[in-house]
Amino acid sequence: MSGRDQGGTGLVRRLRDTYEVLAREAAKFGIVGAVAFVTDFGIFNLLRYAGPDGVGVLHHKPLTANVISVVTSIVVAWLGNRYWTFRHRRRASAPRELLLFFVMNGFGLLISLACLGFTYYVLDLRGPLASNISAKVVGVALGTLFRWWAYRRFVFVEELREEGWEAHPSHEQPQASAGPQVDDVRRSEARPGAA
Repeated sequence: MSGRDQGGTGLVRRLRDTYEVLAREAAKFGIVGAVAFVTDFGIFNLLRYAGPDGVGVLHHKPLTANVISVVTSIVVAWLGNRYWTFRHRRRASAPRELLLFFVMNGFGLLISLACLGFTYYVLDLRGPLASNISAKVVGVALGTLFRWWAYRRFVFVEELREEGWEAHPSHEQPQASAGPQVDDVRRSEARPGAA
């Protein structure tokens, strides 16, 4: 077997191993996210609507109910991701990691609050369906998109560098105003067959 064939087999094995790790992480991440979503959705609706005549303890305070439900779901998600999904990737101290997780999710919460506040106070749609669609469907979807972008843009850049990825390969110069972006990463290793 030639050196080139062995390199190709090694590359295939490495890709397969990487895929298997990513598939396991994605499945676990999805399960943790689903549990956090059910926690968020359940607590929000209990606080707003679980009571006599469908009036919960925070029925007239939807933003407060949303903050409580989202913060609880953030803790659930952090615990699940730290101790199950990404337990093999932990590098930071738990308090620092939790702070970073809360900061990024805090912006996601603000997005959810903006959607709910707009629906409740501007459009004057105050029923359970409108509240859940604005906060738990639209708000969660937009917040998730933001968090995905923010994690890739700000949080995981150093971890990718440690694994052999560069934000800007040496043959490309970054623009003066642009910081390293994970979308721009490439392996720093030579490509198979490259001189």
